[in-house]
Amino acid sequence: MAGLKTIARRTFLIGSAAIAGGVAFGFYKYQTPHANPLLDDLPEGAAALTPYVLITGQDITLITPRADKGQGATSVQAALIAEELDVGLDQIKTDPGPPSPAYYNTALSGDAVPFRSTDDSFLAETTRAVMDAPIKFLGLQITGGSTTVPDGYQKLRMAGAVARETLKTAAAQVHGVEPGLLRTERGAVILPDGTRLPYQTLAATAATLDPAREVTLRDPAQWRLLGKPMQRVDIPAKSTGTQTYGIDQKHPGMLHAAIRLNPAQGGDLRGFDATEAEAMRGVVKVVAVTGGIGVIADNTWRAFQAAEAVSVDWGPSPYPADMDGHWNALSNSFTPEHQDSQFRDEGDVDAALAQGTDLAFEYRAPYLAHAPLEPINATVLVGAGRVDVWTGTQIPRFVQKNVAQLAGVEPDNVHIHALMIGGSFGHRLEDDVVRHATTLAKAVPGTPVKLTYSREEDMTHDYPRQIAMARGRGRVSGGKVETYDLGIAMPSVMASQMSRQGLPTPGPDLQIVAGAWDQPFDIPNYRVTGYRAPELAPISSWRSVGASSNGFFHDCFLDELIHAAGADPLAERLRLCTHGPSRRVLETVGEMSNWGGALAPGQGRGVAFCLSFGVPCAQVIKISDTDAGIRIDRVFVAADVGRILDPVNFEGLVKGGVIFGLGHAMNCEITYAGGAAEQRNFDSFPGMRLYQCPEIEVRGLETARKIRGIGEPPVPPAAAALGNAIFAATGQRLREMPFNKAVDFA
Repeated sequence: MAGLKTIARRTFLIGSAAIAGGVAFGFYKYQTPHANPLLDDLPEGAAALTPYVLITGQDITLITPRADKGQGATSVQAALIAEELDVGLDQIKTDPGPPSPAYYNTALSGDAVPFRSTDDSFLAETTRAVMDAPIKFLGLQITGGSTTVPDGYQKLRMAGAVARETLKTAAAQVHGVEPGLLRTERGAVILPDGTRLPYQTLAATAATLDPAREVTLRDPAQWRLLGKPMQRVDIPAKSTGTQTYGIDQKHPGMLHAAIRLNPAQGGDLRGFDATEAEAMRGVVKVVAVTGGIGVIADNTWRAFQAAEAVSVDWGPSPYPADMDGHWNALSNSFTPEHQDSQFRDEGDVDAALAQGTDLAFEYRAPYLAHAPLEPINATVLVGAGRVDVWTGTQIPRFVQKNVAQLAGVEPDNVHIHALMIGGSFGHRLEDDVVRHATTLAKAVPGTPVKLTYSREEDMTHDYPRQIAMARGRGRVSGGKVETYDLGIAMPSVMASQMSRQGLPTPGPDLQIVAGAWDQPFDIPNYRVTGYRAPELAPISSWRSVGASSNGFFHDCFLDELIHAAGADPLAERLRLCTHGPSRRVLETVGEMSNWGGALAPGQGRGVAFCLSFGVPCAQVIKISDTDAGIRIDRVFVAADVGRILDPVNFEGLVKGGVIFGLGHAMNCEITYAGGAAEQRNFDSFPGMRLYQCPEIEVRGLETARKIRGIGEPPVPPAAAALGNAIFAATGQRLREMPFNKAVDFA
């Protein structure tokens, strides 16, 4: 059994309230908890003590506040609670819960401080703990950064355990038996004589009790759900076409809306003439919105058509009009005045380079759209003193605040109905669609308005991944890498993203150097410098954020140095690696891929490594150089997340991350001409085609000390492994993405 967990009052205080017929349980880490959101608008016969487990006379509902955008967040949160509550996933309902600071993300502090994720020193751990305080104070209810599992691993299991033990106490009180003689099984307390008492029948009594204060978390060896292959709770609905996404929303009397924004990024609306559009069939209103116009009509297609019929006078973009301007701005940012950080500076790089530079290269990574399959959408109903919003979002509290300001109501009167998201990749960390939908709904108060972006508007007015440039200089000696100097220039993702939420971003932006400065290698002279370029277009978090481009920069330059030294790419990485779990993933991927084994003519094999979001991930890609172009034959991936909670979902997320990383590295970019994005749909932003997808073999390790998430870490090394493999097969180095600028893919 796991050690006894004593929930002292200083660390676990639970507000209490009871209404006959139900009970809710939850977990807080701090002495002064946020208000329990389940106490608001409780249905008759329900009760709420804390935020994560709600039991009524009929149902057991588990609150899963991290947004599910296809990555299985709902299932893993439910499983964490259910494991300790002793219920099956077939016995429960899930609900994302209301926006509330009670659901703030406890894991965000890990990436908010300039300590390597491998640094477990007292200072690093203390600073992370201190940083959790402002995150709690702000009530940052955010899904992102691969934090769903590390955020919930402890507190959701504790919530289930507290609920379980309190229900046992309720049963003991009702039936006059010692709690120690009771056990639980599949949603019931079992009396000594074998009588089963379903949790629902104990809810009213449990609501009158103080929650259990001492609970024992089960040893992983006793887990029924966690660590074993699970069927996600959304599989039946998605398999039968009954899963409700935002785009599926329907309400009586609902109107539909489309939007048309200034094609030039950041350009304003000078004026418009809607005469032709207003005369079209089904059109209700044409409304000015920030940066463009919106059309309200009786169906989406007519709204799309009418939006195109509006004559508009657009203002110019305040950003560089074409790509030369963007790249020149990055190139001009490698100066002391633009230096944002230099967290890694070991040895004496300048002295080493003064002896001569063996290698000096420049690398480039383009803007990339999020391009989720479900076009962004939101349905808004503005009523008398109340606003309802139906949408998929990763930032429900920001949505609530911004809608309240637009609608002129108190935030508590904005009700967010969070829905399953059909892909995001960071897109739903923005809320522009909800703001525009609110503006349109205000024009027809009392009527629900569903705003759906066309694919073209979605892609061209996305807040894309940052553009980035890197410059590497280095030396080798005696068959080893001796000096490594990497400078990275990009605009600040965090400053751009947070500015739209009215939040400052003081200090350096760690995303500029994420996936580069914190790599676990011991190179005698080792420096990584981040340079903050001016804002060149509004940008946002894209799956793996800064590491998405820095994994390519850092590892490919390291690979170039290793080849210049005449060393084996895998052996030299292992020699340099100082972190146990990272060494093990490198060793594992070498074993999986039979590294060093014979290859046929025209074949090549590349290895890459990146530690991001605390997860070491290594990949080996095997390719063939064919008459039709480069064919990716197989990909081998090893990653260590400390504890794998669902091996099936783990494998799916890793494979999806590899495909996502490779497809964008091969074929995708967003470019600007006249300030406008040139890629408008999937035909010009294709990702990886089905016939290009290789066989992917995955192995998960569980040796790391901390529990981590896997949604993003497989992305950063993918492009680097492919680039390194292409060099191994052809002798051609690719230093700019997308790679299809230089090679063809079969």
